[in-house]
Amino acid sequence: QVQLVESGGGLVQAGGSLRLSCAVSGLAVGYYTMGWFRQAPGKEREFVASLNWSGGRTYYADSVKGRFTISRDNAKNTVYLQMNTLKPEDTAVYYCATARKTPTDFDSWGQGTQVTVFS
Repeated sequence: QVQLVESGGGLVQAGGSLRLSCAVSGLAVGYYTMGWFRQAPGKEREFVASLNWSGGRTYYADSVKGRFTISRDNAKNTVYLQMNTLKPEDTAVYYCATARKTPTDFDSWGQGTQVTVFS
């Protein structure tokens, strides 16, 4: 059974940084596409970043490009999202996900971690 557990969220002032972690069990993160998504109050869940299983290619939403970095530690079976220069509009619940069947079909999700950025 695949399990994803996010941590690292919290309250941070605008301009600050946070690093989210996603500890994974039940599959090896190095062999699957991993992603981060977020959902703000009253809004739909949106894509933030992903890391391709093949070659480690990364993709980012335009709103976070240049500020966020997705990475993985295969030895720890953990995926990270380094978030710098945070803005109030980054406030959301952040979810880790994996695409097990196809590279774009994210079908297994964590419970989420809250990130709140205040100005």
